[in-house]
Amino acid sequence: MGLSSNVNEKASLIWAIADKLTGVYKPHEYGLVILPLTVIRRFDCILADTKDAVVAEYGKVQKLPMRDVLLRSAAKHDFYNTSKYTFERLTADPDNVESNFRAYLNGFSDNVQDIIAKFNFDVQITRMAEKGILYIVLKEFTTPKANLHPDLISNLEMGYIFEEIIRRFSEAHNEDAGQHYTPREVIQLMVNILFNDDNDVLSGNGTAKTIYDPACGTGGMLSVAESYLHKLNASTKLLAFGQEFNDETFAICKADMLIKGNDASFIKDGNTLTGDQFEGQHFDYIISNPPFGREWKNEKAAIEEEAKKGFAGRFGPGLPAVGDGQMLFLLTAIAKMKDTNEGGSRIAIIQNGSPLFTGDAGSGPSEIRRYILENDLLEAIIALPNDIFYNTGIATYIWVLSNRKQGTKREGRVQLINANQCYEKRRKSLGNKRNDIPQKAIDAITKLYGEFRETEISKIFDTKDFGYTKITVERPLRDEHDELLLKNGKKQPDKNLRDTENVPLKENIEEYFKREVLPFAPDAWIDKKKSKIGYEIPFTRYFYKYKAPRPTEEIQVEILDIETELQGSLEEIFDI
Repeated sequence: MGLSSNVNEKASLIWAIADKLTGVYKPHEYGLVILPLTVIRRFDCILADTKDAVVAEYGKVQKLPMRDVLLRSAAKHDFYNTSKYTFERLTADPDNVESNFRAYLNGFSDNVQDIIAKFNFDVQITRMAEKGILYIVLKEFTTPKANLHPDLISNLEMGYIFEEIIRRFSEAHNEDAGQHYTPREVIQLMVNILFNDDNDVLSGNGTAKTIYDPACGTGGMLSVAESYLHKLNASTKLLAFGQEFNDETFAICKADMLIKGNDASFIKDGNTLTGDQFEGQHFDYIISNPPFGREWKNEKAAIEEEAKKGFAGRFGPGLPAVGDGQMLFLLTAIAKMKDTNEGGSRIAIIQNGSPLFTGDAGSGPSEIRRYILENDLLEAIIALPNDIFYNTGIATYIWVLSNRKQGTKREGRVQLINANQCYEKRRKSLGNKRNDIPQKAIDAITKLYGEFRETEISKIFDTKDFGYTKITVERPLRDEHDELLLKNGKKQPDKNLRDTENVPLKENIEEYFKREVLPFAPDAWIDKKKSKIGYEIPFTRYFYKYKAPRPTEEIQVEILDIETELQGSLEEIFDI
């Protein structure tokens, strides 16, 4: 059975336990029980092999100051449970299941109890106990369909199962399922590019690198990156750091890290935009799919306060419009890059089409693009196929940034890859996800990026190709007799005739003005005080292919055929 099939089957079996909640819970509430119990059951299964040894050790060391270290050693994990109960032992005593279950949860080490607290699960325990279904639900989690022992379900598969359950819960709740769920093929493509040609990571012995996600959700991107790197080089260690605002997804991400033996303290909760939990820290790799199209009105005061710090904060280049905060995450990623004398960093981050072109010259978005391009941070932008995400069918792009371009073939250049057609249709849609990126397409895109060459779907530009000077063109003010109106002997501009022109940075402004403006307005001049530098990346324009309209004769024949067919149908209907 393939990975995807195994994950979907196991997730479906676990979700089916929700049938026992019917009547007490509404469908959109099932996740309040299924999510935390799936996490707790996974802990239970992992600790099963060393359970008795931990209980025995606890009897010896419970009053010692170093008991936490000793108990972790006995458990052979960075977490443990000192109670005598397991899920199976809990269900052996139906009459006392509520008190025993609470004792069981209190027996977990502090790092697990922190995770459980984020689910606010105590409320659900009381609710299930009062309605008489707590025992029934726990019993279901002891059946073979809910056996989550690591011998049966790998850590990677478990991460997928968590996300699949969240997706189903979100759909039932009419929420954005894709808010916490990035398709695995997209993550794989991003990870491929992050590590592309990184010899230090791919061939080093015992190398330790760091990766950061400022909107980590359940940690899917961090998990795939770690798994992929270990396949390439098992001796390289990847330390994962992330921050997540949603309590439930944060809890799952932290649980996933703990289960895998990673340092779960590197996963922080809270709003990245208003409370950076990794202030002053920098990372080798940054990967993210932050929310886009969402306003940051509630965070406006804190963000503008940090923006006052200039480049001492994260938002020195500028601020995007308050209606869409995705570029704030882009700026956060850039702020987390290591200095070049420390080896530099590479970023892969998903954005929608808006950051490519929104905002006029001098606006926040344009200034952000200007900073990125004038500092030669942008390596590539890859257009993804539509309808590959669960919550949106709009165009999305992977931005690849690096401060390690100097002296390479990418210095001063930007590669645009139009992978919009690199997909295959799904047999069954998942929300808005109707397409997948097949493995062969992932490999082809990665290869094209690595080779840095031009093809029909790959174009390479100088960074200045995206820049322009917005000039203000003035015309003189005239009276009703078409006579110039002078004040202090100088021509005065007519605001009604004022116009602007965007002059490519590579062009001489005066020559452009003589060629494009003066032949049509000989009395015009440039108000140089109003000139502004702007940057935009009109991605679609670069890959536009002209399609000649169909010949008139062909269209006329088609219309006549339709008329003839329609006339025949009318005769049958009205028996003419």
